[in-house]
Amino acid sequence: MSLDSSGKTLNDTSMSVFGSDRKYYLFALKIVGNFGVTIAAPVVLFVLIGQYLEGRYGHEPYFTIGGFAVAALLSGRIIYKKAKEYGREYQKLSE
Repeated sequence: MSLDSSGKTLNDTSMSVFGSDRKYYLFALKIVGNFGVTIAAPVVLFVLIGQYLEGRYGHEPYFTIGGFAVAALLSGRIIYKKAKEYGREYQKLSE
């Protein structure tokens, strides 16, 4: 068992660093992961659909740009709603 300079074991020290804030770190990771998927999934999906439509009908780059624009608007709307939900959840977490 190793001790740090304050006489606590290393396990006690690591728990004191993350112990009280652990729920906030986990909450932050949840938000980052969720927002990442919320942004990436629609962009990939709509750009792929746009490229498929371009291959089928021509009109290069219009379908891809349109798909990206639709994905950006959709992602923005979803992020806004989730941010409001996470704000309420954070308030409950802080109580």
